[in-house]
Amino acid sequence: ALLHASNLTLNSINAGDESEIDRTNAHLQPMLSLLGIDVDTLNRALCYFSIVAGREKHTRSNSKEKAEKGLLALIKATYGALFSYVVNRVNESITVEERPSRVGGGGGTSARRGNDVKSKAAASIGVLDIFGFESFKSNSFEQLCINYCNEALQQQFNMFVLKNEQDEYEKEGIQWSFISFPDNQD
Repeated sequence: ALLHASNLTLNSINAGDESEIDRTNAHLQPMLSLLGIDVDTLNRALCYFSIVAGREKHTRSNSKEKAEKGLLALIKATYGALFSYVVNRVNESITVEERPSRVGGGGGTSARRGNDVKSKAAASIGVLDIFGFESFKSNSFEQLCINYCNEALQQQFNMFVLKNEQDEYEKEGIQWSFISFPDNQD
């Protein structure tokens, strides 16, 4: 849905002071369907804003530029929320409850206190990139993209500089010492 949203277009209307969603855009219907919203609701959210003054509410139009910024903010916020959701689900799946053992046994029933059960991570996830190992308490979608790009760039460097150069040396029969480098595509 968000990839479709990033391909939406907006039209300027009324000499550029107002805007509207381009209803002919091929990405509009798939995005609306995936998000479960209708075009009028999305158009109101992106192309209009409200001002409350006292007890009165006034609705005004956004320019095309402001509506586009609103769309980008919506996409970024949704990606951020989705990333946080995935991180939280992973954290929940690797966390185990630790129950303290009771000394003396007693055998009777006792009320459980909220502090009898503690949670601790059974495992952790970190990110290894070309600049080293990073372990974040909180991460962002932007950081994930940066790490992904760094890994892709490192792989590109390894492939086209190191590996191809060594292949060329072999073809030309040049004496050299093999340079080992990690292949992080596995």
